[in-house]
Amino acid sequence: MLILFARLMLSLMGWKITNVIPPGTKKCVIAVAPHTSYWDFVIGRLAYWVLGVKASFLIKKEAFRFPFKNLLLHMGGIPVDRGRSTKMVEQVVERFRKSESLFIVITPEATRKPVKQWKKGFYYIADKAQVPIALGYLDYAKKEGGVGKVIFPNGDIEVQMREIKDFYRGMTPKHPERFYVGE
Repeated sequence: MLILFARLMLSLMGWKITNVIPPGTKKCVIAVAPHTSYWDFVIGRLAYWVLGVKASFLIKKEAFRFPFKNLLLHMGGIPVDRGRSTKMVEQVVERFRKSESLFIVITPEATRKPVKQWKKGFYYIADKAQVPIALGYLDYAKKEGGVGKVIFPNGDIEVQMREIKDFYRGMTPKHPERFYVGE
């Protein structure tokens, strides 16, 4: 029923979901960009329901207040305290180690505001947990989203971050002025 609802909503909004996480993948970090609007979350959540992927996501702890706390937890939300060092990478790596199947959505920009430097925690998590990084996207110009590429971390973060950012060049966010891929 949830899948039908999600399909209907995406269809009414004119969105199509293309490409999926490769079959047989049981664990991965899903890096999603561009992230410039609350709508990214709504469309992304509907997309994961359509794809049948039970995705967890990291979100600032401030969002876990009444009336949203239980809803966010039920949907797979994992609170992040961005105000202090909490060893989040190690905590998420441990979740991967203890789980038979786990998909965690992380936005490398870490905010809907424009940033010059993307966070690299998603890469470190995938590298330490020895899981692939699926590059998820939402392109508002095409009204298309999905998973476009899968990268296996090899420890060469500078080269692979360029490859990741290159994938997102040309994607149209809801608010283009808030998206910066870099040079």
